[in-house]
Amino acid sequence: MALVEDRARAPEVPRSGPLPGLAMAAAAVALAWAVHRLVPAVPLLTAAVVLGIAAAHLPGVRDGVRGVGRPGLTLAGKRLMRLGVVLLGLRLSLGDVLGIGWATVAMVLVTVVVTFLGTLWLGRRLGLRGDQPLLIATGYAICGASAIGAVGEVSGSDEEDTATSVALVTLCGTLAIAVLPLLHHPLGLDDGQFGRWVGAGVHDVGQVVAAAQTAGPTALGEAVLVKLMRVALLAPLVAGVAVATRRRRTTGTGTRTTGTKATGTRRPPVVPLFVAGFLAMVAVRSTGVLPGAVLDGAQRVQELLLAAALFGLGSAVHLPSLVRTGGRVAALGLGAWAVIAGVSYAGVLVTTA
Repeated sequence: MALVEDRARAPEVPRSGPLPGLAMAAAAVALAWAVHRLVPAVPLLTAAVVLGIAAAHLPGVRDGVRGVGRPGLTLAGKRLMRLGVVLLGLRLSLGDVLGIGWATVAMVLVTVVVTFLGTLWLGRRLGLRGDQPLLIATGYAICGASAIGAVGEVSGSDEEDTATSVALVTLCGTLAIAVLPLLHHPLGLDDGQFGRWVGAGVHDVGQVVAAAQTAGPTALGEAVLVKLMRVALLAPLVAGVAVATRRRRTTGTGTRTTGTKATGTRRPPVVPLFVAGFLAMVAVRSTGVLPGAVLDGAQRVQELLLAAALFGLGSAVHLPSLVRTGGRVAALGLGAWAVIAGVSYAGVLVTTA
């Protein structure tokens, strides 16, 4: 009887569908696109994340699961992210990978492995909560927010951990747009070397383009090729995280607790469907059957989908929590930045000597 009375007195949580949140995401993407057009140095995806963090403090968004926009924003952060990652595969072909040479491929592999393991180790030493060390390590090593979203999906990461990691990686990648061009000549790099350094050391594709284009078309071309090689490593990394997650759940108690509901263990596939889609798009691009107009259109759609997804993730950033761990998060961000910049710089010098 008491339980029935408690339920009767409990305030009813208003339910809403995904349309309000999706409409907010669409409006934010349009605004982010306008900002990018007015200030080309600000990548579309960076603007979308910043707008999401700002929107997190608006009524209807800041109220957590009760917010009218939350269902649609969560949908954008998950489902649209997957679609964007699939279309990201159309930006890479096997010919691109082979064209940069095996020495550069080895340099990229070493940079990714050292950055991932070093950031993961440092994050755990700093005592960051939940999956933040894993997610931040992924974002720095592979391709920024897109990689964080993909790994967060297969690891079942908390939405707040994912959002905080996206915010940190986006901030550092944005700072790289301003800092790296200043180091171009002082570090003794020619345009091609600078482009490879940017491609190996900057997180998001848009941020790579923004930083590398300051040194001309040669630097931009080298940067994009090296960056896409890092993007190709997203599939094996996600598969590895999926395997580790399956093993962890298999050796656990057999149940997971999500919110207040206990459910049976559900093991993620070794190769998630959206990663298989990414690999399929790489294969399609490698055949050369798609005309340039189709590839250009797919790239625009991919950027819009990822912008909507990153707005959704940014809207989940809880600034008070971020402030409480701000010192440790900032220390990890700076440490990871130093690792990837130093390792990639040494790798570029060795492979272009």
